[in-house]
Amino acid sequence: MARRPLPLLFSAGYRIFFFLAGLFALFSMALWLAHLLLRTGEGDLFTSIAISPFEWHAHEFIFGYGSAAVAGFLLTAAPNWTKSKGASQMYFAAVSGLWLAGRLALYLSGALPVWVVALVDLALLPAVGLRILMLLLRRPKAPQMILLTMIALVWSGNLMMHLEWLGWTEDTSVRGMRVGVLALAALIVILGGRVTPAFTRNAMLRTGRETGLPVNPAPLAAASIISAIATVLALLTGLGDHYAAVPAMLAGVLVMIRTSLWRPLWTLPYPILWTLHLSYLATGAGLLMWGLAALGTGSEIAALHVLSIGGIAGMTLAVMSRAALGHSGRPLIAPKALAIAYGLVPVTAFLRYSAEMWPQTYDANILLSGLMWIAVFLLYSVSLYPVFTGPKLATPSAE
Repeated sequence: MARRPLPLLFSAGYRIFFFLAGLFALFSMALWLAHLLLRTGEGDLFTSIAISPFEWHAHEFIFGYGSAAVAGFLLTAAPNWTKSKGASQMYFAAVSGLWLAGRLALYLSGALPVWVVALVDLALLPAVGLRILMLLLRRPKAPQMILLTMIALVWSGNLMMHLEWLGWTEDTSVRGMRVGVLALAALIVILGGRVTPAFTRNAMLRTGRETGLPVNPAPLAAASIISAIATVLALLTGLGDHYAAVPAMLAGVLVMIRTSLWRPLWTLPYPILWTLHLSYLATGAGLLMWGLAALGTGSEIAALHVLSIGGIAGMTLAVMSRAALGHSGRPLIAPKALAIAYGLVPVTAFLRYSAEMWPQTYDANILLSGLMWIAVFLLYSVSLYPVFTGPKLATPSAE
């Protein structure tokens, strides 16, 4: 008898968390657009929350969507790194339930004690981090152990927001948002800087090409990673935007230089590759723009949306879809609908950027960018639903 989709959905980290990330990105944006279009006063569709609608919007896209994507990746990759057995279905059901409880707690925060909301929402990443630590301690390697530091930095941004909501600190909520976005960007600088040139090199070798392969100089990689992490630490420790601006700009320039060395033009016929390059490039551009904005040149909100949509959303979409295809035994070829989704990501980022840079187009571009975002994750969710819920077809890709 064939197994039902639900048990298979809970059989691997990439299945349940990448599935939930796509659905949440879709429905939370639909809710946000409905709020913007239909509200008759402050609150409206968000009368159930204790925080402002803006704070909910920022928090959930950073720590709701972002945490699901990070958890799915790490819970899928860590067993491969350590040659360990994957977790049980019960574990995946429990941690995904914990993630969902956090989303419900935020949305219903007006009816719950503030400390309960904080406790529930802050529980996921420590739970995931503990399992990753237990796996990595079996075969500890510094390049992988640093990921635990990045999880802690992302979680710290979330903690800063909750501390202000609890009334224990002042003016840490907005800083926590920035820490969260920039910590996710630093994670992309690390992971994207590993997988993008490696996957491109492997693809080129499979076509028989042996020269002109991507190069990834270690000093350049180290400098970009250190600069990205330094940006987060400067904000986290309260040094201020001006102290974070210089490492952010340096990281942005280095990331763009690294991308140019990975033969991005060669990948144009392969959507599943060029989306990695484009998202990494957008991460660099977003870091540079944020650093400039912190020094008074340009819009910080525009920079953060380039970073969060073009960089973070683009790279997570690329990695989630590639990992899902590879680990389910399917060819590493993006279905047509998924390739269209890849192409819509930079359009979405540009429209949201334009809303800030040209105020006369604000309302139209906010609406259009939101609709594009919904289209991206609808295409992603529909095209990969059989992957998340269906059986594994063959041995996972070696990549």
